[in-house]
Amino acid sequence: QVQLVESGGGLVHAGGSLRLSCAVSGRTFGIYDMGWFRQAPGKERECVAAIRWSGVNTYYADSVKGRFTISRDNAKNTVYLQMNSLKPEDTAVYYCAAARRAGVLTAPNEYDFWGQGTQVTVSS
Repeated sequence: QVQLVESGGGLVHAGGSLRLSCAVSGRTFGIYDMGWFRQAPGKERECVAAIRWSGVNTYYADSVKGRFTISRDNAKNTVYLQMNSLKPEDTAVYYCAAARRAGVLTAPNEYDFWGQGTQVTVSS
C-alpha cells in the first residue's frame, strides 16, 4: 500500500550538489522512520541518513556528516536528502526507505518499504 518514488540523482563533478527527493504515497500515517541508504558496486548497503517522521531524531553516517542533510515535508509526504560537497566516494545507488514503526534508524531490516533507487555519480 505504500510506494516510494525517488528522483534527483545524476552526474556531478566533485564539490557539486544534488538534492534527492522521495515521495511517499499510500498509507502515510503509518510511517515512523525514513532513511536514505546507498550501495556502491561490490559493497554492502549502508545507511547514509535517517529521520524519525516527527523530525525529533536524526542520524548521519560519519562519512557524510556536515555535508548531507535529511529533511521531510509532512504536508507533501516527501523526504529529501540535500547532498553538498560531493566526493567521488559518494558514487552509489541511493535508496529511500520507510518503516512502519520507530526502530533502529540505521538497520535495513527495520524498514518495510523501499524505493527503486536513483544513481548518483560524482566525477573527479
